[in-house]
Amino acid sequence: MAEKLKLLVTGFNGVVGKALRPALEERYTVSALSRSGVDGLPEDRVFRANVADIDSLRPAFEGVDVVLNLAADGGLSSEAGMAAGWDSMLHNNIIGAYNVLEIAKQAGVSRVILASSGATSNGYELEEPYKSLVSVDDVPIPDSWDMVNEFSEPKPVSLYGVTKLFGEDLGRYYALTTPLSVINLRISSCGPIDKAAPGRSQANWASYRDLRQLTIKIIEAPADLKFDIFWATSDNRKKFRDNAHAKEVLGYAPQDGVG
Repeated sequence: MAEKLKLLVTGFNGVVGKALRPALEERYTVSALSRSGVDGLPEDRVFRANVADIDSLRPAFEGVDVVLNLAADGGLSSEAGMAAGWDSMLHNNIIGAYNVLEIAKQAGVSRVILASSGATSNGYELEEPYKSLVSVDDVPIPDSWDMVNEFSEPKPVSLYGVTKLFGEDLGRYYALTTPLSVINLRISSCGPIDKAAPGRSQANWASYRDLRQLTIKIIEAPADLKFDIFWATSDNRKKFRDNAHAKEVLGYAPQDGVG
């Protein structure tokens, strides 16, 4: 029997980590890095460390094949939510992303998956037709609209979105200049309940089932996929965050959608 891939997850206690955990533990040898610890894993696979403290990270990365970096602050699903201050986002999202990539490079990790966000492009929702697509009101929507894909102009309207764009470009730098493969997963809308809420989630929702599928496909993608960005979005009727690239490159096949 082949040895299971060794996967290190940071930020496992967050909303996305909890959504992914059952599927990841079933498939891989999972270890976790967290400031507060993680329940339910063997003690030797739980590392208490802070992503902003580079030296504290080293033991967790030894012998790891792939790192899934979910540690962040400032997003809707993070502990402080949108109330997170700049200092916290600087340490967790910017310094933390650098530290994870740098230690992964030094430890010989093959791939790092960075959790990015729809916040990289939320500015589109201030414009039509996207404003209508995310409205909580019963407003007319057009028959068709231009999709926002991985290559569209970024439009952050929060510092959190800016930090996630920094992470994407930092990942590109490491993919171009080191042996690391770095894949950015733009998580569209994933909450503590696996259900699309009224308004924005009607367009942007990613079901747990679809998010798990896409994450696994990224973890197991061929080694020659050195860098990419993929939208994690289910096949919602109002979707404008385009998941076609993930379908084409990875064979992503969403099973869920709203409408």
